[in-house]
Amino acid sequence: MAIQPDHAAQVAERLLQIETELRRMGAWETDPPPDEALQSTKPFAVDTLEFTQWLQFVFVWRMKVLIENEQPLPEVSGMAPMAEEHFRGRSESGRRLVRELAEMDRLLSGPS
Repeated sequence: MAIQPDHAAQVAERLLQIETELRRMGAWETDPPPDEALQSTKPFAVDTLEFTQWLQFVFVWRMKVLIENEQPLPEVSGMAPMAEEHFRGRSESGRRLVRELAEMDRLLSGPS
């Protein structure tokens, strides 16, 4: 089943907000990680990537491909708790990014 255009537009807008926040934080990278790092089978590629790298090179990229090809989007998402854990104890709080990810979780998972 194809995605609804308004839902796809909302998800695309949230992807843009996530990218914007990663750039604002200085976490957006110009060079991708090695291919081997992208082949991780662990959730969020925790064994090979930083969380922000996973967002950029796995999540954002895959979601853009799904939207552009009008493919079904994931129906469950729980990135905000992972982001909170990632930023715990770091100088950059990541609050804005966590808020954007919580909104993406809501868009993908539906109201709780």
